[in-house]
Amino acid sequence: MSYRIGIGYDIHRLVEGRKLFIGGTEIPYIRGLLGHSDGDVLLHAICDALLGAIGEADIGEHFPDSDARYQNISSSVLLKEVAALLEKKGFRIHNIDTVVIAQEPVLSPFKKKIQERIAQILSIEKEALNIKAKTNEGIGEIGNKEAIAAYAAAILSKGR
Repeated sequence: MSYRIGIGYDIHRLVEGRKLFIGGTEIPYIRGLLGHSDGDVLLHAICDALLGAIGEADIGEHFPDSDARYQNISSSVLLKEVAALLEKKGFRIHNIDTVVIAQEPVLSPFKKKIQERIAQILSIEKEALNIKAKTNEGIGEIGNKEAIAAYAAAILSKGR
């Protein structure tokens, strides 16, 4: 059996007139994330971690913002496509560890719901997925409530 690790990162600017989606879950907030898709930074970071672990190109190459098919698409759909690629290539997810960095809104009340939603999308046990939420202590664009970012690390295996 061979093991692979991948890391992912994403950041999007907060803007008026968009809904906020994090981890496939709508979060009540006055602004949303700017992006060609729904801008879900957490799902984008997870996609990149999974794609990296199997030696594939990043999310931008798989789902380019120049392709109208992905305009305002739910990032849950993109993650499902990445999961299907993993399965096709014979990989299995062992665990995913994530961090969302947002000064606002407070995400701790939504972590369990986000965990359940992502586990459902990926068809994994929710215990194989960890969601952490941090602030940026008032520093930079994230600290100034102008953006939200996320990191993800994933361990996969192939064989047996």
